[in-house]
Amino acid sequence: MNKITLVLLPALALLGLSASAQTAGAFIASPGVDLSGNWAPVIHEDFGERIPGPELANYAGLPITDGARLFAESWDASRLTLPEHQCQAHVAPYIYRGPLNLRVWEEKDPQSQRVIAIHQYISTYEQNRTIWMDGRPHPPAGAAHTWMGFSTGKWEGNILSVYTTHIKEGWVRRNGLPESDEATLSEHFIRHGNIMTHVSIATDPVYLTEPLIKTQDFNLVSQEGQNWLYPCTYVEELGNRKRGAVPNYLPGENPFLHEWADQYHIPLAAAMGGAETMYPEYQQKMKNMSAATSAKK
Repeated sequence: MNKITLVLLPALALLGLSASAQTAGAFIASPGVDLSGNWAPVIHEDFGERIPGPELANYAGLPITDGARLFAESWDASRLTLPEHQCQAHVAPYIYRGPLNLRVWEEKDPQSQRVIAIHQYISTYEQNRTIWMDGRPHPPAGAAHTWMGFSTGKWEGNILSVYTTHIKEGWVRRNGLPESDEATLSEHFIRHGNIMTHVSIATDPVYLTEPLIKTQDFNLVSQEGQNWLYPCTYVEELGNRKRGAVPNYLPGENPFLHEWADQYHIPLAAAMGGAETMYPEYQQKMKNMSAATSAKK
């Protein structure tokens, strides 16, 4: 074997490996970082909305449609006492906002060691979520919807980007603001050492006029001392309720409509939300509203 052959053989081998890798597609994609572990939320961002829960008739800063606003104004918190709603799980675009424990692990092909899926267990309502990493397509539009939806992911550098469809109807905010079953979710999971940032972008053609972007952070923790189970059993809480009755308010009859706006002395229009309330420029509009109100008095 001459020197030229000795040089060419490794090169040809590399070319063959490169061609095989290209054929494998996602196999040569960036492996990203390992998100595996137990994670606990850092609930300093939007604390009031996430833990005590949002106030009634507080829709500020959300790009909701008129239909979403009307839905929320008709919503009675007593609806949650109905058996079919007591154990209703949070949907994927919302579930990361509450108190929860999050476990993440990878599923790998036993032969190639290629990552097939990234799994998540979310302690709130004991939800299991699968993010498929093998390039499979999303189901057809008429396929069944679930609380967590159908998710596919890919690595973009060291960022795990996820796209989710087929999500059940849920809510944008836990005070009656709805999210339709046509909503889709784009996410980015970003790890820096023992901190993971989760960016979610919800798009809903029915109840949102613009994409709704939220972020939340998680700390890597040990499992010791954590509450990982969330058993829920529904019961009949009100024995004298008529069969089939659903708590609600007819249009214009919600007694809490002015409560939050009056408490913080802001115009009702600002509390009713809409895309423009998301942006800093709206502060000047609020000042003009307040000035106009004072002038009338």
